[in-house]
Amino acid sequence: MIYTVTFNPAIDYIVHTDALNLGEVNRASSEEICFGGKGINVSAVLAQLGRESTALGFTAGFTGEAIEKGVAEMGVKADFIRLPSGDSRINVKIKSGQETELNGRGPDIGESDIAKLFCKLSQLRDGDTLILAGSIPGSLSDDIYQRILSHVSDKDIMTAVDASGKLLLNVLKYRPYLIKPNHSELGELFGVTVDTAEKAAEYAGKLQEMGARNVLVSMAGDGSVLLEESGRLHTCGVCKGTVRNSVGAGDSMLAGFIAGLPEGCDYALKLATACGGATAFSDGLARREEIEELMSQLV
Repeated sequence: MIYTVTFNPAIDYIVHTDALNLGEVNRASSEEICFGGKGINVSAVLAQLGRESTALGFTAGFTGEAIEKGVAEMGVKADFIRLPSGDSRINVKIKSGQETELNGRGPDIGESDIAKLFCKLSQLRDGDTLILAGSIPGSLSDDIYQRILSHVSDKDIMTAVDASGKLLLNVLKYRPYLIKPNHSELGELFGVTVDTAEKAAEYAGKLQEMGARNVLVSMAGDGSVLLEESGRLHTCGVCKGTVRNSVGAGDSMLAGFIAGLPEGCDYALKLATACGGATAFSDGLARREEIEELMSQLV
């Protein structure tokens, strides 16, 4: 079984407007509401690929109830922990030529709530996959992913982490099977600019020296790079299409890679690329038919 963890799920309120003028009344030309958070996005795309997963995480208040209902309608099995106070966040995405985002803070998560999550994680079995994706609320310290990997370290679980900064660096000593920084996040870790596949491979190698087993680096319009644990390097270009959306493309890549792994890393990287592209070229998350169409470009 695949498990995803989302600490800070959200309702994404997406507003399209012809022009955004600060200090004035702006009117929407269309609106959308999506339910997500990085781990939930991964679970949703896995469902499109026919892979079952369980979405773990925290919800609170009336917005949390809406998220729970919305995730169920997406066909995702969830086992959320209800927090005693606060409200799950609402993120406002304004699309007017450029994208402007205002993301909510989210509810506080206490140690008693974390203990409930750890109880659920204790039920994982050898052979399961655990995906930790995204940022964490300000009420948590940046060692929380590290604590989770320590908690499950006595089991044969494949772990994947999609995070940045200290949240990512802190887990490396637990040798996660996969980490997925984008090129900007990778550069920030080392104080450099990563703008070529060669640089991505070089600094992915440094992360391997620090403990990561496999490193997948997404490079926006320049494709992606995968450095395997064996040292083998894979590269993949991008699919052809018009970019309409940046939300969830990285999460879709991660879902595609995990889903494709049984067929080998070459196939997994292509499926990851197709999933990321299908989300980027859509108004929402990738759907199966869109993924299959883009896969035909990569054969």
